[in-house]
Amino acid sequence: MSESEQRDPDAEEAEEQEKTGNTHVCRMTGREQGLVGKYDIWLSRQSFREVARDMGFEKYD
Repeated sequence: MSESEQRDPDAEEAEEQEKTGNTHVCRMTGREQGLVGKYDIWLSRQSFREVARDMGFEKYD
């Protein structure tokens, strides 16, 4: 068999996961869950709460 025919099964699994998995992570912490993605912010909920006011967001009652 040639090298192209001899593929590592783990590499194939990784390729499949990349195609279907979550491609965005928090810019501050690297977390994948609880992301605020609106307006391409891509911060976790917790990180967003820390920096939202600095970014110009206001909290309403």
